Amino acid sequence: MSTGHSPGPAGGCVGGGGGVEEVDVAVVGAGIAGIGAAVRLARRGRESFVVLERAGDVGGTWRDNTYPGVACDVPAHLYSFSFAPDPSWTRVFAPGAEVHAYLRRVAGEVADRVRLRTEVRSARWDAAAQRWAVLTSAGPLRARVLVLAAGRLTEPRAPGVEGLDSFDGPVVHSARWREDVAWDGARVGVVGSGASAVQLVPQLARRAARLTVFARSAPWVVPRGDRPYAPAERAAFAADPAALRRLREEVFARMEGGIAARRGVPAEVEELRARALGHLAAQVPDPALRAALTPGYEVGCKRVLLSDDFYPALQRPGVRWVPSALRRLEGRTAVAADGTRAPLDALVLATGFTTTSQPYAELVTGRTGTLARAWEDGMVSHASTVVHGFPNMFVLDGPNATLGHNSAVHVIESQIGYLLGGLDHLARTGAPLEVSAEAQRRYTRRIDEAAAGTVWLRGGCSNWYVDPRSGRLTLLWPDTATAFRERNGTFDPAAFAA
Repeated sequence: MSTGHSPGPAGGCVGGGGGVEEVDVAVVGAGIAGIGAAVRLARRGRESFVVLERAGDVGGTWRDNTYPGVACDVPAHLYSFSFAPDPSWTRVFAPGAEVHAYLRRVAGEVADRVRLRTEVRSARWDAAAQRWAVLTSAGPLRARVLVLAAGRLTEPRAPGVEGLDSFDGPVVHSARWREDVAWDGARVGVVGSGASAVQLVPQLARRAARLTVFARSAPWVVPRGDRPYAPAERAAFAADPAALRRLREEVFARMEGGIAARRGVPAEVEELRARALGHLAAQVPDPALRAALTPGYEVGCKRVLLSDDFYPALQRPGVRWVPSALRRLEGRTAVAADGTRAPLDALVLATGFTTTSQPYAELVTGRTGTLARAWEDGMVSHASTVVHGFPNMFVLDGPNATLGHNSAVHVIESQIGYLLGGLDHLARTGAPLEVSAEAQRRYTRRIDEAAAGTVWLRGGCSNWYVDPRSGRLTLLWPDTATAFRERNGTFDPAAFAA
């Protein structure tokens, strides 16, 4: 039976009783968080581990999202692992296919540990054995530690539109893109005005005969300022890793300043609002359209989007912005809440994902019940990584573990540091690691106090960061990325029950 350190070659799996495979660590998900955790585990060479991925490829959201125009809205040199820098990024903001290719290259380091097309059907804590019993589509295994790296942007969310199921034409979610649809010359409707829509609409506007965008609310948009890196710049990055580190640090520091506006600092809110309204005024001369595209909530309450071509696309012939939700579909006619009607050949749902209620939570059973039950009033945790009632379990990119102003990769790396510290402690003590209920309550209280004055709760909008069941901010960390690492980047055993 495996203990804190692998008895065989680093990363090798060992057999458990009854022929059930046993490992030190089972990582669920091969997106950014899962890949990052796996590479760090492999490089330290202490634990046996596997990565369980239900899809046929790695990459998570960057594997799934292939719609035209998909790109990262964080500069590429910051949206990459500090332990796996890449001097070859072609643009400041990398296209989605390039991000996916990067993740595949990094994952190549642990390719022998990744089990593709292996779906986790259940994970149950066995208190007697002090192991997680994991049932997968490829059979059972047992792990001393369970790492949930399933992410938040995995399950597409469809709007509750009357007649959607009977629409006589293709209905495509942006995260399940289909190029077999005859987009060219078609009458296309787009539902949504978030990040995916802002990237997708300019591409469809060039292809569709008519494009109608249905939006409950207008987004705040600022200039993107993207550009390609010249070959000489890329060569310089490759020749001087220190220069690449300095660029990453400069970009991080610049983006870190964005938290002030989200925390409601008046001067910073005004500056961000003025920047967005100036961009709108410069790109949309028509006062009626400009008024329709002016958000009715505070800047930053929803994700602030980056685009230089969204507003121009809405002014192309054949493109119509409908500032109203799509209410129903009558055959091939879309009807908005304001009565606007549009004949359609195809419909695109750029409507985001199920975020505050994680689907994987139903599959995980801890000491006293399922993770879904523990989170029935909203996700809670300690250090945004461990959950009371779930011994030897770590959640990456879960509750209050992403950012509204900077790179989520920085947070994920901080969490991986916490995970590795926890594994070291487990190897020293041998006792299961379960955070105390009191430590979790204190942490949750601090999160709520920090979130109270933020624009995400006070900005007058409905966003995907706030759990509608409790009204709590459960997705975002309401402080700087620096503060997250200082608070949560190092494992502290004091929070765990003896």
